Amino acid sequence: MTLPIIGLALGLLIGILSPISIPPAYAKYMSVALLASLDSVFGGLRSALDDKFDNMIFITGFFSNALLAALLVLVGDKLGLDLYFVALLAFGMRIFQNLAIIRRHFIKR
Repeated sequence: MTLPIIGLALGLLIGILSPISIPPAYAKYMSVALLASLDSVFGGLRSALDDKFDNMIFITGFFSNALLAALLVLVGDKLGLDLYFVALLAFGMRIFQNLAIIRRHFIKR
């Protein structure tokens, strides 16, 4: 459990301290990719607390969520629609649901 938290902290630290900036044209893609990855991380933490974590499910879910979200944004761009809002809403809701379950798990302990 400590290894994912250390990895998350290191990733945040590197992201904050690095001088890399994302072009505005890719902002939609990056926001959806960030939420897709956070959804997978919180889902992995939730399943680890429930003793149901499977590495293969985590990895395939991580990449399939990111790929599907990117395709949704790409199709929306081609159609002239803001479909990235759909992905942001879906991933945002799942993150908050997983976070609520994780919080309940720690409160009950």
